[in-house]
Amino acid sequence: MDWQEISGNWILVPKHPIAIVHFLGGAFVATAPQLTYRRLLEFLANQGYIVIATPFVNTFDHVEIARSVLGSFERALQTLRAQMLQNRYLPIYGMGHSMGCKLHLLIGSLFSAERAGNILISYNNYSAREAVPLVEQFTQFLSPEVFSVEFTPSPLETQHIISDRYEIRRNLVIKFSNDTIDQTLSLAAVLEQKFPSMVTSCRLTGSHLTPLGPDLKWQTGQSFTPFDAIGQWMRQELYRELQTLEQTILLWLDPLSASKSK
Repeated sequence: MDWQEISGNWILVPKHPIAIVHFLGGAFVATAPQLTYRRLLEFLANQGYIVIATPFVNTFDHVEIARSVLGSFERALQTLRAQMLQNRYLPIYGMGHSMGCKLHLLIGSLFSAERAGNILISYNNYSAREAVPLVEQFTQFLSPEVFSVEFTPSPLETQHIISDRYEIRRNLVIKFSNDTIDQTLSLAAVLEQKFPSMVTSCRLTGSHLTPLGPDLKWQTGQSFTPFDAIGQWMRQELYRELQTLEQTILLWLDPLSASKSK
């Protein structure tokens, strides 16, 4: 299974797809999600999920980014349905990490998007000054009329939009134990109030960077040696937290399939 580019998206299509995952990454690693999130996305594809990862460049207008990535995704989806799926219906799930969560929340609040549910990992809704410390230094000599240093919508406006207009009922919300820059708990409280019994909140061991990384496969020789055993053990330890994340996502997507991913 190889990555392919369609309408600006990076896509994996398994032989017998069971659903579609639209992935959006974090602000500074979202330009090449097929590389920065390779292991996680390829894991989902190996379980039968079509992965459509939409790159984006962060700007201050997050509503426009949400509009743009949704349009790019839908163009790729139209091509897939016509050329590979024979117009067969498959459920669509959104999955975001960090800023990618905010974009999926805006998509589910401001635009018409078909979603069976959203997976929201390490949600981040900081102001521009908090998210990009150098912004204020670069713009301190400019008047507010010349340049705005706040995201659109602002963190407070985003909270109101989600509370008032977010329509995706089924959600998986994930926070990592060693993540000091996410705001998952406040998001979970809002979603649980809107959709009682439809929101699953998980706290996993890991950090804000846990979802990232390629899969460093250990290639054994013709015979299995003690070095191979050590290499495979190191790989298992390196990815232990990411493996837990993968299993948590898979269990939420399809509880019956989780046992097949070992």
